Amino acid sequence: MSNEAASADELSALEPLLAEYAQVEEDMASAQTLADPNRMRRVGRRYAELGRIKAAADRLVAARNDLQAARELASEDPSFSEEIPALEEEAESAHASLLKILAPRDPEDALDVIVEIKAGEGGEESALFASDLARMYARYGETKGWSVTELSATHTELGGYKDITLAVRAHGTPAPEEGVWAHLKYEGGVHRVQRVPVTESQGRIHTSAAGVFVMPQIEDEGEIVIDPNDLRIDVYRSSGPGGQSVNTTDSAVRITHMPSGIVVSMQNEKSQLQNKEAALRVLASRLAAEARAKREAEASAQRLSQVRTVDRSERIRTYNFPENRITDHRTGFKAHNLDQVLSGALDPVIASLQEADEAERLAAAAENRQ
Repeated sequence: MSNEAASADELSALEPLLAEYAQVEEDMASAQTLADPNRMRRVGRRYAELGRIKAAADRLVAARNDLQAARELASEDPSFSEEIPALEEEAESAHASLLKILAPRDPEDALDVIVEIKAGEGGEESALFASDLARMYARYGETKGWSVTELSATHTELGGYKDITLAVRAHGTPAPEEGVWAHLKYEGGVHRVQRVPVTESQGRIHTSAAGVFVMPQIEDEGEIVIDPNDLRIDVYRSSGPGGQSVNTTDSAVRITHMPSGIVVSMQNEKSQLQNKEAALRVLASRLAAEARAKREAEASAQRLSQVRTVDRSERIRTYNFPENRITDHRTGFKAHNLDQVLSGALDPVIASLQEADEAERLAAAAENRQ
């Protein structure tokens, strides 16, 4: 089948999506949508997704029409044939762009995320590395214009973190490929560090690890229903670095979801109610992530594994300080600019993972079309 015939079939298959685009455009201006921020965000996101499809389809239609017109004119006036190669190239480019947009992608790409970082093997050095990772994600978020908020943290005496939870949010309604989850979902796993710890007096290089777990932050759409009877809620006083109390009231909250065994602690907000609400949001996202992983496992879907235990043998990435080198073991990406990466220059690393993921999606889409 020729590219033009294939394009015609694809454009015909797009009709339901283009009809949905018109409907969503109406929904954007409805009073019901304007009165509900969550609905507005959800509808706006879908509008952005469908808008990209419509723009790509319009580009392809225009390119094919221009090419057809040039060919017809060239049959009467050969001088018009000089325009045909460039128009064919534009039609092919428009067709490739449409295929790229239509390739199946993660429906949660546009969502915000919650990042949990936990120190593992290596004691205080691992806790300090967890702090480095938290700072790296915060600075990376700044380069993207995202907001990064610390939800909870357990400090160590030297300024590291036994664990820290961050909420990373985009502003507005980004297109799926610009979403937070579309970038940070690849960060889940064990991160290994090789360097001379500050506690090392002999100058020897040590290896330690920290675990990162990334999950999409679900919106208030009733995806996850939590039965209050399944929760055990404990309150205690917030503490800061070194264990000192930073609050004279029992404002910190620890929620245990008994069926799953998931425990979420929050102490950064000023009131017990605020900490409880934040903990419930994280719990809902963790339960949604568990349900998502279960669905994918049952469907034998391919996915990048996320950390379950902070074991150095499960590493996804190595940060080698003596050589200023960062290596991602999934794609083979390697660069000697570790200092810049830790300052937020993560784009090249993540791009290598996105490209590998996109190649798999495009290959799968091509197989489905055959």
